[in-house]
Amino acid sequence: MKKIIVLTRYSRIGPSSRYRFYQYFPYLEKNGFEIDVYPFFKDSYTKKILLKNKNIFSINHFFSYWRRFIKLFIFKKYDLIWIEKELFPWIPSKIENVFLKLNIPIVIDFDDAVYHRYDQHSNFIIRKFLSNKIKFILKNSSFVIAGNQYIANYASKSSVKNVEIIPSTINTDKSIIKINNSNKDNFIIGWIGSSSTSSHINEISQAIINLCRENGTSFNAIGVDKKKLNSLPVKIIKWSEDNELNEISKFDVGIMPLPNNPWERGKCGLKLLQYMAAGLPVVASPVGINNEIVTHGKNGFLAHSQEDWIKYLKRLKNNPVLRKKMGEESLNIVKKNYSLDFHSNKLIKIFNMLCGK
Repeated sequence: MKKIIVLTRYSRIGPSSRYRFYQYFPYLEKNGFEIDVYPFFKDSYTKKILLKNKNIFSINHFFSYWRRFIKLFIFKKYDLIWIEKELFPWIPSKIENVFLKLNIPIVIDFDDAVYHRYDQHSNFIIRKFLSNKIKFILKNSSFVIAGNQYIANYASKSSVKNVEIIPSTINTDKSIIKINNSNKDNFIIGWIGSSSTSSHINEISQAIINLCRENGTSFNAIGVDKKKLNSLPVKIIKWSEDNELNEISKFDVGIMPLPNNPWERGKCGLKLLQYMAAGLPVVASPVGINNEIVTHGKNGFLAHSQEDWIKYLKRLKNNPVLRKKMGEESLNIVKKNYSLDFHSNKLIKIFNMLCGK
């Protein structure tokens, strides 16, 4: 058995950690890998910063860094180190790289353009000391796994030789497919996300308000922070891993509005894939990977303006046959291009290569 130490940002309740790491563990274990996983943040703190948007400094921060520091001294027990983004958030690369210069393969996985947290920061001091942090860390890695081309390009420009794109993936065996119910009275526009991404909905706030004024249209949001919304008519659904698939399957269309900013261009489109795996059509902003996931007019629409959002959502509302057709195409795209089965084999090949198997 080859042993892997996995240093994630969160436990399973963090979407990025769950979809980029935890869902691969059964596949890796079946193929001869032993997994030890150590999240940076404890669940109690993760719930505050992800689900309740309370990103405040507390004693939990200190213990998070201390727990991670202690784990550095057991690296030599392992055949491979698999890191989510970075070892220590907000710590200069010179400190972090001391622990990465080992004769052990190091894989760094990115599903966010985390480097923009530093090089785009409003604070001059943070930009000065941390803007190149991720670039220097990547140079000491054996392999970089990028969630999309935008992130892969950054890694390549950082002189990383081994870069592979593995997009966000979906275990379609667990999907709950939308039951076509064209005769129901209510058309549900749906969104899923975290407190930190809730403000993206404001990109189309006027469209949502206008649409919900019509009889038979409502807006449901899973995991949203209402305080970040511009007085939208919304039914808020509390997120949990157990209920998210069932709640998504109740939507009639899934949406992903985004501002066209550097951070958002690094997004990997997970929520779009979640909708599509439930057999839903999607409407999204033409930003970053959304342009790859959504084939305009086939599995959904790319909306460039408030008028576009209203036009395309109304078209889907008034045409159940189109919704069904686009939803079926969505599911086909996920199974073909974003399935967990397919990309787990790619990951296993990378790890076998790095471990000399």
